[in-house]
Amino acid sequence: MKYLPIGQELFVHNRSNFVKQLKPSSIAIFQANDVMPTNADGTMPFRQNSDLFYLSGIDQEESILLLFPDCREEHLREVLFVRETNDHILTWEGYKLTKEQAREVSGIQTVFWTHQFEQVLHTLAFEAEHLYLNTNEHLRAVVEVETRDARFIKKVKEQFPLHKYERSAPIMHQLRAIKSEREVELLQLACDITGKAFRRLLGFIKPGVMEYEIEAELYHEFLRNRSKGPAYEPIIASGANACILHYTDNSRECKDGDLVLMDFGAEYANYAADLTRTVPVNGKFTKRQREVYDSVLTVMKAAKQMLVPGNTLGQYHRFVGTLMENELIKLGLLNEGDVRNQDPEKPLYKKYFMHGTSHHLGLDVHDVGNRFRPFEEGMVFTCEPGIYIREEGIGIRLENDILITHNGPKDLMQDIPLEADDIERLMQAHQLV
Repeated sequence: MKYLPIGQELFVHNRSNFVKQLKPSSIAIFQANDVMPTNADGTMPFRQNSDLFYLSGIDQEESILLLFPDCREEHLREVLFVRETNDHILTWEGYKLTKEQAREVSGIQTVFWTHQFEQVLHTLAFEAEHLYLNTNEHLRAVVEVETRDARFIKKVKEQFPLHKYERSAPIMHQLRAIKSEREVELLQLACDITGKAFRRLLGFIKPGVMEYEIEAELYHEFLRNRSKGPAYEPIIASGANACILHYTDNSRECKDGDLVLMDFGAEYANYAADLTRTVPVNGKFTKRQREVYDSVLTVMKAAKQMLVPGNTLGQYHRFVGTLMENELIKLGLLNEGDVRNQDPEKPLYKKYFMHGTSHHLGLDVHDVGNRFRPFEEGMVFTCEPGIYIREEGIGIRLENDILITHNGPKDLMQDIPLEADDIERLMQAHQLV
């Protein structure tokens, strides 16, 4: 892995918190993600299952974690299974974890090879009453392929039809929503790498540059800072493309007088950063562009102050909606009388700001968490208002990552240029060189 060692203490702590939530006489099992195929003998880059990584730190395919806190044999209360290597695998794929290395990373002392899992599970299952299985439970998830988790669920239910089955996902959502001090450090590293990339772009963007050339600069800066790449597919949207929320073609020429909206973030040790900036291609906002930019920034600054313990996403989004209505009226995009008489179920501001303002952030860009749970210290949210005026070809979104603390919101991206004057000054300074 490109990232530096994390330390097993994080994963020991995470497992301790997880097993406290299990019913008596329970086994919980977590599977690695599949290595996904492309065509012929090609594969996609491997991405570890976030829950397995959270509990073990193991970042290798074909790994399995079994937790059985009430097992009468103490050495089988935590069992890790990793892929056994050989000379052939070493020659063609490279080094895999030894048992000793797996112990060092995870803090789990009992390590077997993956091919021994069936035998160990068969030995332990009859001592347990409940089996906790993992699935990808996420409101935004669209799963059209059969995952390793799904195949295992079918198989284990055939093998042990009379056990009581439980869901691990609600527990994981509860735990992963609150970031430990070490997790915040890893998120901060991802944000810092992202900030370096943005500063690199300020010296690169100019009329005639292609969107994909901007994207290439991101990859360069990410990789040279121990990130394996973007935490998600970057959006580099110039001109009217910025009004397409999930535009990823990144194929257009950036033209003089246009804005370019860039939504990107580095991953570091599987933790994700999520930044959006919108800058003028030529280094200078027009009067109208600056008006819209300042409105988005006004909403962002006020919204950020609402990310405090005790607030809820529902209250927060209603507050942001009111802020956005006021700004859109100032910009001449909404009529004050129309807003006063609008259907509250269909607010008019949605024409120009149609997405949510914040989402959980962590091991996944759209991280897990209960949307009805009040904000708590240790949660990390994005803050990303935007205004999209399709008829004017203007799309502006600004986004930072915010840690909720008892002392108020802590902006993990506070050192990344955001004010319009700073953006112009930095871009023009580079263009003069």
